[in-house]
Amino acid sequence: MSVTITPLTMGGFESLSTHTRRCVFWEMDPELIPANPGGGEFDSEFDKEAWVSMMLLEWGTCGQLAINTHTGKVVGAAFYGPPRSVPRSLMFPTSPVSADAVILTSLWVDPGFDGAADELATAVVGDLTRRGVRAIESFGIVRSAHTTSAEEPDQESICPHCMIDAHFLKGAGFDVVSAHHRYPRLRLELDDDLGWKAGVESALEKLVVMAAIDVAGRERTAVPVGQKTWVGQKTRLRRRAGQ
Repeated sequence: MSVTITPLTMGGFESLSTHTRRCVFWEMDPELIPANPGGGEFDSEFDKEAWVSMMLLEWGTCGQLAINTHTGKVVGAAFYGPPRSVPRSLMFPTSPVSADAVILTSLWVDPGFDGAADELATAVVGDLTRRGVRAIESFGIVRSAHTTSAEEPDQESICPHCMIDAHFLKGAGFDVVSAHHRYPRLRLELDDDLGWKAGVESALEKLVVMAAIDVAGRERTAVPVGQKTWVGQKTRLRRRAGQ
């Protein structure tokens, strides 16, 4: 199924999935999150929307969306930002994120759209490379049925949906810089050449689109019309010559 990747804007916030709009696992300081009487995880659409708004105003694009080209529905998303804006990034056994890196916090896609994950990752890399970022880091999660709550005392505070599989990150070119059996920290160096290539590819895409529009315009102008136009021009020239 084909998707279109587009940067997140405030106008697109409402199109996010319910969990993505409400979960503030990465965006709020865990120590400031109020206790949930029901015992479940705390969520706040207001705080998540405020975080996105702040990031867009003060830092720039902080997310990429994968949109089903047939239905217009958001079927995947990736979020990222500077470590200072992601309080949860200080709470892992492999923390902190390097000062020269931007953290990729979450990346998810709906079932049936696995290929969109690679497209989202590529969009994130392209955006950050053009902005001069040196590296991307992410806390991966090693999902294992053998992991018990006794081995992971903080397991209840983790939102698995908002974590990225370490296996996926490695496949995307990330290298482990701080090993851990459950939450390794991985890093992807961004080469300046990537930005140059991304810029060239973007320019080529625009040229292709412009060429397609030009060809379409020519096809709409049929030969008989052109001939009539030329005849009309010759008639006007003759009239001018006879005056």
